[in-house]
Amino acid sequence: MPAGLKQTSSTVAIGFSVAETAPNTFQQASVDLNLSPLDREVFVVTAINLDPIAPDAVAGVNTQTQASLTTTSQTAVVNLDNSNCLATATLDLRAGGFVDSGVGHTRNGMETPPATLDYIGIIATNDFFIQIVGTGNLGNKSCFGKLYGYRAQASADIYAALVQSEVLSA
Repeated sequence: MPAGLKQTSSTVAIGFSVAETAPNTFQQASVDLNLSPLDREVFVVTAINLDPIAPDAVAGVNTQTQASLTTTSQTAVVNLDNSNCLATATLDLRAGGFVDSGVGHTRNGMETPPATLDYIGIIATNDFFIQIVGTGNLGNKSCFGKLYGYRAQASADIYAALVQSEVLSA
């Protein structure tokens, strides 16, 4: 258990999804955690699974589907170097000059962390965000996923620091 936090629930699994409104167009969805700021409630994230839809196989065209999950709103899909990014997944289909076939590649930011970690992130504001964008696809892409964790109550100083850090880094 992180210092300054008291667990107030058992493990919770929160399902979510986001879909492009048009092919190769960035889209973001917000998922409300219903946290109580009066009770200094936070959500301690223990695991995340992202499952983006595979990119289209288009002859001679490299295609891609990218997704990320963040603690703050974004204007593009981000990577793990962003301090608010908790998970990312990318599916690539590289045409490599071939007309009828390609080579698939999967890149993701560890869907489930090693067992030695107590948690992978703390969400101090009321929601989290999931982003999706495709590249070179003919159809709309989407991403489904689950966020695992538990609710906790933070001490006043820890809560203030967590909220300020999350909001100021947006």
